[in-house]
Order: sequence, then structure tokens, then C-alpha cells
Amino acid sequence: MQKITMAEDKLLEAIQLKSRAGAAALYDMYANSLFGIINRIVKNTEMAEDVLQESFIKVWDSFDQYDASKGRFFTWISCIARNKAKDAVRSRQYNEFMHTVPLEDHAEKIERDNQVNFNTDTVGVKQWTSGLKKTQRDILDLIYFKGYTHAEAAAQLNIPVGTVKGRCRKGLVILKKIYSELNIADITLKCG
Repeated sequence: MQKITMAEDKLLEAIQLKSRAGAAALYDMYANSLFGIINRIVKNTEMAEDVLQESFIKVWDSFDQYDASKGRFFTWISCIARNKAKDAVRSRQYNEFMHTVPLEDHAEKIERDNQVNFNTDTVGVKQWTSGLKKTQRDILDLIYFKGYTHAEAAAQLNIPVGTVKGRCRKGLVILKKIYSELNIADITLKCG
């Protein structure tokens, strides 16, 4: 089956009209990227698929809340997916599932986590973050790439939540400056 793609403005219009083609294009264009974001946080394929479905439903149902002046569409839907994944990890169902996972499934997960994957969403990010202090890089890594909350990052690094938020904010200001110097259009980063 051929994937449906549309120009972003046409996609947004189709979603606004709640058209079937808009739903299909939304899924075909963004499912793989969102699944990657979700799976890095949830670390379980079956649960990640469920969270992906919930994320698309949330995007579809709350599309009227999207404001193009505040950021790109992909940034908005990836935030929804990231938040849904974080909610899933905090859920009782997830904790019960993780306590009952057979040992062989843990072995497969460890092997998967140790494989090197090419991720087009983060191409160049390593280079851009090299200009940050290690403390800022560590916090951004925990929050944006590993799905930690500010409180979880603070606990992991054994520092106050306010310090995490401050370092995160300073790191994002530096990255925003780098992005603007590279003329990367409409990058919206938020911390908090």
C-alpha cells in the first residue's frame, strides 16, 4: 500500500476538516518518527504502539489547540507523543508490566538498546550540543532524549529541581542561538 503524503499546509487543512485522507496522511507521514520518540521512553514495542495510537488520537481530537505561531507542527505532535509516553511510564500498568517481564525479554531489550541506530531527527545535534557545558548536556539528554521529567532528572543527578530547570533553560538559549546562526527555520524549544 502506498503511503499518503501532503504538503504541511494541506495536511493541516485536511486535519482541520477531519478528512479521512488527512488522518491517513498524518499517520503515514509521522508514525515512524513519533514511534521512535515514544519507544526511546517506553522501551517496550507493544506499549509504544499503544502510546503511538493514543498520541494520534490526542493530536486529532485536540488539533484546534495547535498554534502555528508558537512552533512547527512536528514539534507540537512530538511533544504530545513524548508526554503520552511519559504518562505511560508513570502508570501502574507499566510498572506491573515491567515487574512481570520475563528475563529473555529483558535480554532482547538490552541488545536493542545497545545497537547503534541512525536517527535523522538527531543528525547534527551531538555537534551542536558540544558547545554546551557538560552539566547542560546531561540535563538536556535526560529530559529530551530519555524522557525524564525535571524532578526525575534532579533525582538522577542529585541536584535541586530549580537547578535542573535553570541549566536546561540556559542550554536551550545557547542551542537556539546556534540554530539561528545556522538559519534553521522555526525551531521551537521549550523547557518546563
